[in-house]
Amino acid sequence: MPALGWWLIAVGALRISLTWSGFFGATSLGAATYAQAEMTGVHGRTFGVWTLLSCTLCFLCAFNLGNRPLYAATFMSFVYAYAHFILEYLVYHTFTAANLGAFALVAGSYLYCSDVYK
Repeated sequence: MPALGWWLIAVGALRISLTWSGFFGATSLGAATYAQAEMTGVHGRTFGVWTLLSCTLCFLCAFNLGNRPLYAATFMSFVYAYAHFILEYLVYHTFTAANLGAFALVAGSYLYCSDVYK
């Protein structure tokens, strides 16, 4: 399996734990991710479902790297997520620069592994 596949499996596994915290630990999720915002149960569950969907995309793409539409959908999920976090940081001020940097590292790793795959 190419490096991108292994990386997507690792990110998918990490996202499973975030999904769990979205459903069952919304308060801790809010404190860790959205440091400047109040996180209610419905916010946590919405985050959990969204993260579960992106986790599913990671796993599907990891095992089907030759499927161009699935690859594009997975790539765009990273773009959309990072755009969301940038908006939260710049416009709504509910995200910290440190968290933004951590998510940039993950997104940048995707681009690096994608280049290795090609």
